[in-house]
Amino acid sequence: MKPKILVTRSVFPEVIEHLSQHFEIDYNDQDVALPADELAARLSDKVGAITMLSDRIDEAALRSAPNLKAVCNVAVGHNNFDLAAISAAGVMATNTPGVLNDTTADTAWALLLASGRRIVGADKWVRDGQWQGWKFHDDWRGHDIHHATLGILGMGRIGQAVARRAAGFEMRVIYHNRSRLAPEQEQACQATLVSKEELLRESDFLVLLLPYSPATHHVIGAAEIAQMKPTAHLINIARGGIVDDGALIEALQNKTIAGAGLDVFENEPALDARYFALDNVVLTPHIGSSTRATRLAMAMLAADNLIAALAGRRPPNLVNPEVAGG
Repeated sequence: MKPKILVTRSVFPEVIEHLSQHFEIDYNDQDVALPADELAARLSDKVGAITMLSDRIDEAALRSAPNLKAVCNVAVGHNNFDLAAISAAGVMATNTPGVLNDTTADTAWALLLASGRRIVGADKWVRDGQWQGWKFHDDWRGHDIHHATLGILGMGRIGQAVARRAAGFEMRVIYHNRSRLAPEQEQACQATLVSKEELLRESDFLVLLLPYSPATHHVIGAAEIAQMKPTAHLINIARGGIVDDGALIEALQNKTIAGAGLDVFENEPALDARYFALDNVVLTPHIGSSTRATRLAMAMLAADNLIAALAGRRPPNLVNPEVAGG
């Protein structure tokens, strides 16, 4: 008899076929998150699960799943996991780093360009029939990307991918990180380490690429935004909660900074409705990694993590190595 696993949300048929060679699958084939009580009930007889960021795996969920051995997120982030509770239960937890670096970096650049050059507002202007002729002086003027200063807060793999793309625009690249990159990495990115204060003060485009944690909650708030240039643009492609959305909205309303491009929000999808009235912010629905190739690669990596874990091997992307077998 094959081990029983839960796949909590709709994924690609190729992934289900791959998993079915190893497991008996309880599959939620709808692209809607399971309610917490249903998630707990369906985990009760499972030894493993493929999970999404919408699935909270905590002490309550684990209490109903005494046989659970591994939970494998289809995401780089894992703030939906209570890692302390998961590790205390002896359950392995994994994520899917690496395979989405370039796609997410592309999205960061899409937001940067759209915000800097006011693409979304200009598109709406044309669609609404308001374009009455070409103008020279006041024709949707934006900000140059070429030769500007790109600041990156959080210089991990995605941050480095964002930085490498800046060479084509001949930008100055500065970054702030918990630790300095190796010299060869700095050279590849043509990036210079600076203090957080200098990063805020000097960046024309500030890209946030920090993981969410209590330590990074509201790491960009009113005080930080006040240090930025009035011509600066803030790009958040990381996680909601890193930015104090209320403070950012006030800054955009008051033109404290010029604009923002946001793929993530506090309390998403129930984001602050005040964003909708602003014409200096670009809003996308958490689509940083959303191409078919990348999402398929992420789901396949999560599947391989689960196959390894339930075969008694160390999963390739274990995030709590302190657990037995890790």
